[in-house]
Amino acid sequence: MEARKRGFTLVELAIVLVIIGIILGAVLKGQELIFNAKVKRLQSQIKEMMAALYTYYDKYGYYPGDDPTATSRWAGTVNGNGDGIITDGYCDDPAEESCRIWQHLRLGNIISGDPNNITPAQMVPKHAFGGSLHMFSGNSTLAGTPRSGHWIALLNLPGDAAAALDRALDDGNCNSGSMAAYTGACSGTAYQQNVYYEVWMVF
Repeated sequence: MEARKRGFTLVELAIVLVIIGIILGAVLKGQELIFNAKVKRLQSQIKEMMAALYTYYDKYGYYPGDDPTATSRWAGTVNGNGDGIITDGYCDDPAEESCRIWQHLRLGNIISGDPNNITPAQMVPKHAFGGSLHMFSGNSTLAGTPRSGHWIALLNLPGDAAAALDRALDDGNCNSGSMAAYTGACSGTAYQQNVYYEVWMVF
């Protein structure tokens, strides 16, 4: 006698759907936790870099990169001009003060890394979302407002991360405040999730 073929009952299908829902919920929650952890790490990185700048100044009397006495302490580096400004914007050339800042901080054992590596792309730290983190000083215009001070620039920062960081450290607005988009289109005052930004912060 041929055995009767049996399919899934509605109860069994319901149980399977519930299990799938639980798994999907766990995955999404895990992604959210990872994202929030990265944002918190990025906040910490910014505070650490600010502290590193002022720690060097307190220790040596000059800003790193701009220090005109660096060669008196360490061979193989280059002095800055001592004018109180870490010039040259993004680190593109090891001769720039904005590149030497990282070498001086490492030679002073204030941040980690190899001080003998003078390849710009490797001198510059990576932020928690994988882009480069630059630090320099001078006059620039951010969100339509001329400003002067020290700057931290975060490159290739996803829009959702930029929005979360701006909410945590500033006014949450893509085009106003002490932190804002330097490049990347805002949607009104909001960061767009599908856009990668260069975000600048003055301090």
